[in-house]
Amino acid sequence: MLVDCDRCAVRGDACGDCVITVLLGPPDPVEFDVAERRAIDALAEAGMVPQLRLVPTDSTERDETGAA
Repeated sequence: MLVDCDRCAVRGDACGDCVITVLLGPPDPVEFDVAERRAIDALAEAGMVPQLRLVPTDSTERDETGAA
C-alpha cells in the first residue's frame, strides 16, 4: 500500500486524526507492506493510534483486499 498524502481526497480535514500524521507528521509518500499494514491496523484497533484515514483520489490506489 502506498500512502501519498498529496493524493488523499480528505487531506486537511482528516490529517489531524490520521495515523500517518500522528506517527510521522505530514510525510512524503509512505509505502507499507502487508505485515506493516496489519500492525498499524492492530494498533488502531487497540486504540493506540488513530485509523488510517486515507481516501485515495485515484480508485486504482487500492490494497489487495480492495480497501482504501
